[in-house]
Amino acid sequence: MKNTYFITGIGTGIGKTLISAILTEKLRADYWKPVQSGDLHSSDSMRVKKLISNPQTVIHPETYRLTQPLSPHLSARLDGIHIAPEKLHLPFTERPLIVEGAGGLMVPFNEKYLLIDFIEQLKIPVILVSQHYLGSINHSLLSIEVLRQRGIPIAGIIFNGDANSDSENYILNYSRLTCLGKIPTLSSIGPESVREAGKLILDF
Repeated sequence: MKNTYFITGIGTGIGKTLISAILTEKLRADYWKPVQSGDLHSSDSMRVKKLISNPQTVIHPETYRLTQPLSPHLSARLDGIHIAPEKLHLPFTERPLIVEGAGGLMVPFNEKYLLIDFIEQLKIPVILVSQHYLGSINHSLLSIEVLRQRGIPIAGIIFNGDANSDSENYILNYSRLTCLGKIPTLSSIGPESVREAGKLILDF
């Protein structure tokens, strides 16, 4: 599917949903969060819907809505659910599509199936979200390495949050990835700031 991207991060809590909203708005894309674990009354799909302002985007329903804010495999087990790979299909759309993952690449969906297995199953390119913290170079390069080992194409990397040029330059020079954008810490997060932040993302 043309212009379909999987948004994953180097860990949990590094801004995948914000970046997904920015890309959804910029590309006038549809959005899909396949597995929501916890926060069902304030889900990532709901957050993205509140942050975009274009009338074209369709927010596709999650395949799995799990009640506990835990790793999907554990939340599913507590809910008495088994996450089945064969039930995870890209929603049909003729528009660009942004797919947001859960946590990092090695997050388990069930006892034998990881997020990266799901990405490999979908056969779509990844946009990797990185954020500076002690250890972020290691986590970024490990994520890039495992994606390449699986033969998963990486469209590029987006840095989110406070800038650190030394870390960013090291990651880019070592990995040779395209930097698609650098999103600074936003003083306020809403439709207008998300729309403006899209101007900091390369056209691709």
